[in-house]
Amino acid sequence: MISDGSFRLDGKLALVTGASRGIGYFLSKELATRGAHVIAVARTVGGLEDLDDEIKAAGGTATLVPLDLTDMPAIDRLGGSIHERWGKLDIMVANAGFLGTISPIGHVEAKVFDKLMAINVSSVWRLIRTTDPLLKLSDAGRAIFLSSGVAHTARAYWGPYAASKAAVEVMARTWAEESRQTRLRINSVNPGATRTAMRAQAMPGEDPETLPTPAEVATKIALLCDPALDATGKLYDVRAGKLLSYNEPN
Repeated sequence: MISDGSFRLDGKLALVTGASRGIGYFLSKELATRGAHVIAVARTVGGLEDLDDEIKAAGGTATLVPLDLTDMPAIDRLGGSIHERWGKLDIMVANAGFLGTISPIGHVEAKVFDKLMAINVSSVWRLIRTTDPLLKLSDAGRAIFLSSGVAHTARAYWGPYAASKAAVEVMARTWAEESRQTRLRINSVNPGATRTAMRAQAMPGEDPETLPTPAEVATKIALLCDPALDATGKLYDVRAGKLLSYNEPN
């Protein structure tokens, strides 16, 4: 059952990737508002600085980590740095993503495919590997993975992006199964169409005013960080407002 939203995160430490804009930006703000110290990771320094200013103005705190997620050794080092400074991690949100090109799968350039898989899949696996021991030191570890509805629909022209999100969900489910006897809870999120730059790139003819804002979506995703949440290995459908179970194909 999803949280009623009344929880606080005072004393908690949250790592958010893709924190310089979109859902990651507003989710970082939301977690900081609830009392968490946010480790904000992104490639764009300007966006991180804007985020830091807003978090501080609201009375929160953050640590900025400018990082290109194609730098795999840097992701590995991130876990060590967190351990040295804080000794644990309470929340990890793998939000950063790369759309690539919307085109027939056979027309996708190899360099675009490789970059997409590096950012959307390989960097997420590195995050899992480097944060797993830290999250298991928390009294209520939470890991959240941003996915997409196309991971389940095999939508034409979305092949590489859809495949990358399907891979992320399988990694999340596997990790959840492996962690069932711990206090770590791991879930994926389908945010639905959201008023972001990535959505505008994918659907340039769409009226963005018809879509929920990333701030609205982030507020709902934050519910998965509730220390009382017991669900794990699920998919949270933001539009439906509920956690979904996975089923075998039929």
